[in-house]
Amino acid sequence: MSGGTPQHSLITANVLREIGIQLKGKPCGVYDSNLRVRIPRTVLYTYPDATIFCGRPDIDPNDPTGQTIPNPRVLIEILSPSTEAYDRGEKFGRYRQLESLEESVLFSQASPRAESFLRQAGGTWLLTPTSGLDRTVTIQSIGIELPLSEVYAGAEFVDSIEPT
Repeated sequence: MSGGTPQHSLITANVLREIGIQLKGKPCGVYDSNLRVRIPRTVLYTYPDATIFCGRPDIDPNDPTGQTIPNPRVLIEILSPSTEAYDRGEKFGRYRQLESLEESVLFSQASPRAESFLRQAGGTWLLTPTSGLDRTVTIQSIGIELPLSEVYAGAEFVDSIEPT
C-alpha cells in the first residue's frame, strides 16, 4: 500500500539502509516495497516494506512483467495504526504459506519496538519481542543485527511509554 506517513517512510528507509550496509558483499540482498511478492495457491500479491532474498530471486512465471517474486527469505513490515491488525493477522497468515520464508519482522511506528517471528522445525513460529532504543533486533535467518537506535534514528514518538 502506498501513501505512508513521514514516520513510516523514515523507519522504512532506516531499516533498508541498515540491512543494506550489513548485507553488502554477501549473497543476500534487501529490496524495497516496489517489489511484489506472490502468495502461493492464491491470487494474492503483497508489497512488504522490505523483502530479503538470498541467492537469486525467482521471477514468478505467471507474471509476464517480471515484477513478482515468490521466494523471499525475510519479510519486514512497518506497522501503521490503520493496518496493524491486518499485518499481524490475515497478512502474516498468508506470509506463512511461503515455503521460502524463514523470518518475518514487524516494527512499530508508535514506539521503538520490534517483533521477530522465526520459523521452527515443524512449521511453528518463535516470537522474539524487542523494545527500547538501547536494544538490538537479531534477524537470525541471515545473521544480522539491527540496533533499534538506528532503525528509529530521527523518529519522534508521541507516547514514549514502552510496554513491559
